[in-house]
Amino acid sequence: MTSNPGMTPDQIALIKATVPILVQHGNTITTVFYRNMLEAHPELNTVFNTPNQVNGHQPRALAGALHAYASHIDDLGALSSAVELICNKHASLYIKPDDYKIVGKYLLEAMGEVLGAALTPEIHDAWATAYWQLANLMIGREKQLYEQSEGWTDWREFKIANKVKESEEITSFYLAPVDEKPLPKFQPGQYISVQAFVPALNYLQARQYSLSDQPKPDYYRISVKKETGLNTADPTAAASQPGYISNLLHDTFNIGDTLKVSHPYGDFFLPPSETESATPVVLISAGVGLTPLTSIVNTLTSKAPVGRRLHFIHGARTSGARAFKEHISALPKLSPAIQATFFTSIPAEGEKQGVDYHHVGRVDLSKLDDKDLFLDDAKTQYYICGPERFMTDTQSALKARGVGADRIKMELFGTGGISQ
Repeated sequence: MTSNPGMTPDQIALIKATVPILVQHGNTITTVFYRNMLEAHPELNTVFNTPNQVNGHQPRALAGALHAYASHIDDLGALSSAVELICNKHASLYIKPDDYKIVGKYLLEAMGEVLGAALTPEIHDAWATAYWQLANLMIGREKQLYEQSEGWTDWREFKIANKVKESEEITSFYLAPVDEKPLPKFQPGQYISVQAFVPALNYLQARQYSLSDQPKPDYYRISVKKETGLNTADPTAAASQPGYISNLLHDTFNIGDTLKVSHPYGDFFLPPSETESATPVVLISAGVGLTPLTSIVNTLTSKAPVGRRLHFIHGARTSGARAFKEHISALPKLSPAIQATFFTSIPAEGEKQGVDYHHVGRVDLSKLDDKDLFLDDAKTQYYICGPERFMTDTQSALKARGVGADRIKMELFGTGGISQ
């Protein structure tokens, strides 16, 4: 994906010329787009995250994507990773080619509504061509993902086989297929979509949750943080606050209840080639960001060669909020090459440094020696998951200590990434 052969040089120039317009009006265009499309096609409410519509997160994210696309219309290779991320999310929601027709129609109409006469026929045609260039590329990639899903191309019914409280705010759900057929393997770090009916909205919603255990043939495990900003039992609760599905899972769903689940997807994962290699691995997480990294560490400790260096670094607000506390703390007992370091923002009374936690405060790599980060090996791989600011700060800290961007992998939560 390095050029745009379906567009003329004049059309490419027109698209690039609209970049300043998108800076000024992009968010208005995308807000109008979502409003008009969802009014005309309310069935699509099941696809889009309703709180992110109300709080403006999703329109802002789409505006940013349009700006990036226009800016790189003559160098689409720069967007490869972003397109891969979005295609995986689309596949987890079972987006179909016809959905792109609806989106294209209302996106171009929104441009016309907001820009008026400034959207000349030539600019309209250039954007129509540009949209379908990208749409067809994404449709093709999503087709490949569906073909790799071993026939699992629609929502599948799962029952909650077990429900385990992992911390004050995170609970694990063990999901077993109702048809009892063996589950396909996934790459450690990937996620599934979970779909459930939301009474407060009167329609289905879906959320992506990282798989938090190594692949097993009979169940998938997700570990969900309860976002307490929304009381789903209160009909007057503001939809702008997140947490519909997480609250329902924690408060309403119990063992034996069923959910709709997607095939695993995601572009953040431990590659198969790294599963049994000797390459050192550093896993760095904050809050519920430890879930995909727990899948990775469980896979590595079950298959990695003895002596492979592995360091799990995690930060939590309190020890009570930290999930899998005993499990992660016990990792070093498996091998002298394995380390675990905990940062706690607010230690509880009676907790001892060096026993219950190692450092006070948020994750700060400056408090760790080079040897703790395996900086002596130019092949060491780094996996980061947590809030966006945490990930970018951690990435910058690693780069400042000589780690190349190609060895740093980050999971992207939120719109366009993985919504919790």
